[in-house]
Amino acid sequence: QVQLVESGGGLVQPGESLSLSCAASGITFSSYAMSWHRQAPGKERELVARISSTGGSTNYADSVKGRFTISRDNAKNTVYLQMNSLKPEDTAVYYCNAQHIMIRSRDYWGQGTQVTVSS
Repeated sequence: QVQLVESGGGLVQPGESLSLSCAASGITFSSYAMSWHRQAPGKERELVARISSTGGSTNYADSVKGRFTISRDNAKNTVYLQMNSLKPEDTAVYYCNAQHIMIRSRDYWGQGTQVTVSS
């Protein structure tokens, strides 16, 4: 059974930092590209950051470049999202995604974690 469990969400003030984690089980973690997505109320889910299966390549949405950093530890089956200089517009439910590098149908989502940036 595949499980992606996000943690680390919460309420912070603008300008503060937060770190999210996503622990995977039931998959061969090193065979999956990992990504973080977010969905704000009334908006579509959007890609925030993506990291290749080896960790050698990363991509970011323009809105978070320079503020967010995605990383992974294949020994711990975990992907991280370090979020700095948070803004109110970063408020959303953040979801972890795992996609197999060869078999596109092997695509899994976590349950999401709420991030709220407010003064």
